[in-house]
Amino acid sequence: MYYFDTCIWLNIFKKEKKFFKDSLRVLKKIEKENSSILVSTIILKEIYFKYESFNEIKTFFKSHDLIQIIKTTNKDYDQARQYEKDNNSKISFYDYLHVAICRRLNLILITRDKDLLNFSKTKIITKSPSQLIS
Repeated sequence: MYYFDTCIWLNIFKKEKKFFKDSLRVLKKIEKENSSILVSTIILKEIYFKYESFNEIKTFFKSHDLIQIIKTTNKDYDQARQYEKDNNSKISFYDYLHVAICRRLNLILITRDKDLLNFSKTKIITKSPSQLIS
């Protein structure tokens, strides 16, 4: 099972020229594998603040069987705070939450964020879209 960082969802929804095709290819690959993508409430919050048509996104998520929305737990917040403390806040707290969620649920994190990739690779399985489709 997979977990897309917010940047991947934004690549898809905004149809960003540079990254749209690879992000969409990853989504289709996961769909072909009959696997799942989990979307946390944190992802929903980030998208809400960064994308103007949030209802479009909720409809998209609800219309795809491979996507499951999950709640963030207190344990996730506690683990993220520990990561933040241990790492001297080099990435955002939400990024630490993504790692904590992936660790708790044994998910593969897909991101393009180099700082997040560097931090998370010591905690969980993390890949960029290009690594997943090559």
